[in-house]
Amino acid sequence: MPTTFGSLRRLVLTPSLASVAFAGRGFPVTPTAATERLEAVPQAVVCGFEWGIDARNQWEVERRLRLVDPEQRGFAYEGATMAFTVLDATGRGSRTRDLLAGPGQPHIFLAYIGIGFAMARLPRPLWRKVLPDLAGTPYHPTMSWLAVDGYGFDLAYFGTRRWVDEQREVKPYPWQGAPEYFRRAVDQGIGRALWFIHGGVPEQVAVAVRRFRADRRADLWSGVGLAATFAGGATADGLAVLRGEAGEHRAELAQGSVFAAKARAYAGFVPAHCEAAATALTGLSVDGAAKLADDCAVDEPAAAGRAPGATTAGPPAYELWRANVRTHFRAAGQPDRPRPPAAAPAN
Repeated sequence: MPTTFGSLRRLVLTPSLASVAFAGRGFPVTPTAATERLEAVPQAVVCGFEWGIDARNQWEVERRLRLVDPEQRGFAYEGATMAFTVLDATGRGSRTRDLLAGPGQPHIFLAYIGIGFAMARLPRPLWRKVLPDLAGTPYHPTMSWLAVDGYGFDLAYFGTRRWVDEQREVKPYPWQGAPEYFRRAVDQGIGRALWFIHGGVPEQVAVAVRRFRADRRADLWSGVGLAATFAGGATADGLAVLRGEAGEHRAELAQGSVFAAKARAYAGFVPAHCEAAATALTGLSVDGAAKLADDCAVDEPAAAGRAPGATTAGPPAYELWRANVRTHFRAAGQPDRPRPPAAAPAN
């Protein structure tokens, strides 16, 4: 059952389902079955947020999340993590840590993104409180950069004119001791948002990326590859077009696809569109892409020769991991000539 204060927070903080739909955001999207599936993503996030912000206890949230279709469950965990992060950062508690060290662990990649959504709604002085201590759990703190990605996605999705049309840049922040890398991680999130803003239409997404300054496009393409693979939305022909449109940034597109495949495999549910996109954009199966991600991973402290959280002038382990994946594709001449993808549903 909801609490009185939880209901008030929900009313104040939760966007309506209509307001996150493409028409509600004013995105230039022609409604189709594929775009309806894409719209279900932010709507699942909203549902998860409502359950998290309004719930009396974590058990209730976990039960609700378990009822969500497996394809959308990770997005609902994003929303619940966002809610718990807001509650923990503005008050006291360990809701986020308990969720992510427990039933949310398979969805850790998307859960980090949910932390980023919370960051977009919290003043920067509170950001020091948003990342829970998950020492000993896989991919922490390296993949916590996905929180910054989530922050960038939220900016672009809800502030499209400022962050996409006007191409503003955020003020750096010393996330994981690397303030100079902050904007690059934000740009990956903006690239993911472009996939949704343009309804997964490859040509329109490519035009949007090319409007940005040249030195920002690589990270934008990485975000596009992540979104196209994890969320879907393109046919087999559309994926082939997307690969061609990426041009010199095909390795970045493939790198984003690899991370998406890893996230889906780790969560234990791989929809057909994810398998098709991984094949089209990387020339690998989801299992093959997930293995490549593991082979390219970099240990956080060893990567920079420092204690976790210490400031460094070098790239964070997250970027070294991404760079290793890109190097694989460039060295192998992939994904310039991937295996032809199997026919994929437009979802």
